[in-house]
Formats: sequence, structure tokens, C-alpha cells
Amino acid sequence: MPVHREVPPRERGPGPADRLARRGCRRRRGSGGTLGVTRFDAESAPVDEDPGIGSPGPRRTLLEARDVPLGGVRAMSVSRFLPQRDLPLVGAWCFLDRFGPQRTKMRVEPHPHIGLQTVTWPLAGEVHHRDTLGSDVVIERGALNIMTSGAGIAHSEYSVGDEPIPLDALQLWVALPEERRHGSAAFEQHDDLPVIDLGGGADATVVVGSLAGAVSPATMHTPIVGAEIRLPAGAAVEVPLDPAWEYAIVPVFGSVRVGGVDDADADAVDPGALLYLGDGRDGIRLSTGDAETTVFLLGGEPFGDEIVMWWNFVGRSHDEIEVARDDWEAASDRFGHVVGHGDERIPAPPLPHVRLTPRRRRL
Repeated sequence: MPVHREVPPRERGPGPADRLARRGCRRRRGSGGTLGVTRFDAESAPVDEDPGIGSPGPRRTLLEARDVPLGGVRAMSVSRFLPQRDLPLVGAWCFLDRFGPQRTKMRVEPHPHIGLQTVTWPLAGEVHHRDTLGSDVVIERGALNIMTSGAGIAHSEYSVGDEPIPLDALQLWVALPEERRHGSAAFEQHDDLPVIDLGGGADATVVVGSLAGAVSPATMHTPIVGAEIRLPAGAAVEVPLDPAWEYAIVPVFGSVRVGGVDDADADAVDPGALLYLGDGRDGIRLSTGDAETTVFLLGGEPFGDEIVMWWNFVGRSHDEIEVARDDWEAASDRFGHVVGHGDERIPAPPLPHVRLTPRRRRL
């Protein structure tokens, strides 16, 4: 059964926009077509770059994930596919981690978010989610957790049980558009998602957004798709796409060959890499060798705003990020209290000694 919980912004004193105004700052929308994020790693300063807007059109650019240790005593390693230095977003997708496959005892204590939606898609194991809306749920393979931060939310994520367990999942973030990012926080869980028959024994679960006329029940705020595609050994199938959207493919289990519908050649993509496809395509052809394969398709309408991304925050300016950090460190009502927790929380890292700036894409 789906779970849907939404809480309006809390009654409180001056909000983040008021504090920004006192700093002499204004909310700012990016110019159409300019996309970007700052350096995500909190310990690193952002890199100032000349604007470099990628030209539209179909392409096949292979980008390797990088291993990122999540710090602390209970450190675990994740593979980070987005953001990339040359590709900060795909549609509104601004972040993609895979934490697994590994055997671990995950304990991610309460931490904050602004300006985004988290999309958690388990591949193995169970994850216990708690947040400041009162959500207290366990998610497992086949179910979707989606949390909308709005102006502010906090949550924790634990693996289930007291011992290390096999754990594997995708966690993705979606940047919220200007008209939604200052609104209320919300949480949904869905375990009845549409499945598309692609023929030849292949199918696709539409996790969020829409694909080939099938629409996920998850609430999204930009034109978008996230879909898990399962292919049998020896498959060759076509997946319809919207030529106005940009897309990327990430293999989850096994390798896949990816080409345009009319292309004579194709690119082999293995787990640990993201293949950026650009836009301008009516479809792609996916083919497999002698093993079953699972891939994740992400895409959407190109995101029109510049974004500044640091730690767990997605904003539009350095000052906005600084206000959010100060609010978290001050235990502001903006983020609330995560149900089932005491005083444990992840402290915000120090801001870099330079101003955070958007990063423009190069692809």
C-alpha cells in the first residue's frame, strides 16, 4: 500500500528567505539552459570555471563512477555516478550514488536536506527510514521511498538489525524547481509501480515519472523518468524516448550494449559507469550477451536553473547554502526532530573559504 505524508512549513519565526534578505541577497533563477553544481565533496573548495554550455543533440559519452568514502566511525564506500565534473545534471537528476553491493551495518544519523527530492531504490537488503514528518518505515526490494525536502527536512537511514547485512541500493536526488523548493516537506512510499513489457522477455519498472505512456504514482515536480529495465540473456530491445529530454543509462547487474535505434554500432557499458545519451532521440536499442542484465534509465527535460550544491543542500546561491548550514547547526525548527532519535545528528562540515558557485556542464 502506498504511504503519503505531507506537512506544511512549520509555524516559526523568520524563514530562510527573510534571513537571506537581511544579508542583502535575492533569490535568483538561472538563465535558460545553464546547468550546474558546485563541487559536492564537502572538504573541497568549488572550482571556478568558465561557463561551458553543452550543445544539444544525441551523443554517447561514457563516464566512470568514483568511489567515495562516507566518513565517520561507521564509514562505508559508495560509487558516485552524479554529479560529474563535466555533467552536473541529467534532466533534474543531480545526484546518484550506489551503496553496495556490500555487507555492512549502515548507520546514517539524522542529517538535513533542502531544495531536493531523495529517491531511494533498494536492490538488496532492507533500509529503515525515519524523518521529521514522523515517517518510520522499512523499505525493501521492489518498493520506492521518495522524500521531498521543500525548504527543509531531516532524516536518518539504518540497515535493519544489529548485525552487518547484505545491502545494495541506488540513492538519487532530484533538484526541485523554483516554485516548489520553498514549500512543504513530504514523504511517500510506493510498492505498486507500473511495469512495461518491452518484448523479448524484457520489461521496465517505471520508478518515477513516465516512460512509454506508463506513469509512476510518485509525486514529481519536473518532467522526468527513472526506470529499472530488466533484460534476459541474448536480448535486443528498443526503448522509446522523448527527443526533447536528455537521458543516461547506468548498468546495475551485468553489461549492456547501447546504441541508437538506427545505429550500426553500439557502446558496451559495464557496472561502474554511466553512459550519457544527450537528447534528440526517439529511442535506444539495448542488447545483452549471455547473461541477464539490469540497467537504470534516468532522464528528463533539461533543468533550466543554475544550482549550487554542497553537502546535503541544493540551492541557488552561496548565501542560501550558508543560511541552511547555520540553521542546521543551531538546531532550528526549520529541520525539526527526527522521530525515534535523541540528540544524535551529523554535524555540518565547515564551508570552504571561497564562495560556492554553480558549475556549468561541459557535455
